[in-house]
Amino acid sequence: MRRRHLLQAGTAALLPCPALLCTQAHAQAVEKPKLTLAVGGKNLLYYLPLTIAEQRGYFKAEGLEVSIADFAGGARALQAVVGGSADVVSGAFEHTVNMQPKGQRLRAFVLQGRAPQIVLGINPKTMAGYKTPADLKGKKIGVTAPGSSTNVMVNFFLAKAGLKPSDVSIIGVGAAQGAVAAMRAGQIDALSNLDPVITLLARAGELKIISDTRIVSESEKVFGGPMPAGCLYAPQAFIDKHPLTTQALANAMVRADKWIQSAGPSDIIAAVPEGYLLGDRAVYIDAFLAAKGALSPDGSIPEKGGETAWRALASIDPEMAKAQVDLGAVYTNDFVKKANARYPKG
Repeated sequence: MRRRHLLQAGTAALLPCPALLCTQAHAQAVEKPKLTLAVGGKNLLYYLPLTIAEQRGYFKAEGLEVSIADFAGGARALQAVVGGSADVVSGAFEHTVNMQPKGQRLRAFVLQGRAPQIVLGINPKTMAGYKTPADLKGKKIGVTAPGSSTNVMVNFFLAKAGLKPSDVSIIGVGAAQGAVAAMRAGQIDALSNLDPVITLLARAGELKIISDTRIVSESEKVFGGPMPAGCLYAPQAFIDKHPLTTQALANAMVRADKWIQSAGPSDIIAAVPEGYLLGDRAVYIDAFLAAKGALSPDGSIPEKGGETAWRALASIDPEMAKAQVDLGAVYTNDFVKKANARYPKG
């Protein structure tokens, strides 16, 4: 009997601990442990959950090594995944809708923002006499990148005012110091951008806000319903081939979403890279407080979100208005539900 116990003890000593077994099994389960994620303007609060997932090690905890490629705007991040140089995009939800008629099956699987957080403002130096949206006709409007969600916001705003996209000049200025410099130099008459750029300019009196979708209720008034914003989306083929990898990404992002909701300004400042602060921590804190309500609390994509996005796109694009779009295929909450069950408290 004693000999048998000794043998059992010796065998147990040779076995890895349960935690190690779990970690190894999890790492083996992920089909694609190394992947590339494209984003357009990673420093923006629009993508804060992505930064938190990276900085707090949530991707690594899921057995993933995520290489993040940062582009000047969401349109370029989209091009990266369509061209095959990236596997997944952290970008605007509406891209999953507007690419479907073009034969690109993209699907959102976890939400970062429940409102676009895009702010449109005019330059007080060059448009001191601004009174109505009609005054934008013939003006130069800065966006993160042509074709990005900031550009879509401009087009939608113009359409509601009876103007066409061709009535203005769209200029890509990026999502950081380039946008600030263009505004201060008077190179653009208006700017469609996000925080912390917006708060930095507004606090200095260098931007007069005329439309603000950081406020969820205001966003729903502008778009006529819930308008999902930042999310992770990928080609349907990637999701089908790598469901466990997709689940791991969703897990990390849901944890980040929940951490942000419980975090204070000092926690956020400590978590993000110094370069994101644009040289002013107070501005970044104000920007975070302004944007926090528009960030998703749990990664869930609203049921009516696809319809709202399609309606917004159709209002500015006649081809989209005529297209047959399967809105059920542009998003799924299946991965988010499992992530919330696994991490009920983040």
